[in-house]
Amino acid sequence: MSQMGSVSNPYLYETVRMLVGQPIVVQTVKNVQQGMLTSVLPDHIVVEVCQVPFFIRMEEIVWVTLAVRRK
Repeated sequence: MSQMGSVSNPYLYETVRMLVGQPIVVQTVKNVQQGMLTSVLPDHIVVEVCQVPFFIRMEEIVWVTLAVRRK
């Protein structure tokens, strides 16, 4: 079975994959998380906040955007 066969939302998966290494903001069904996107897998993403990894399931993501860097 291919890896893409298990992706619940292939459009979100492909879009978020392009943001790896970038600071992002993620709205989930429960809260908003902001940090560095370190990894994208078919069922979840990993966002690092203050060197602590947070695992967010793809099916809980409402939207994702690049974080605005303050100067």
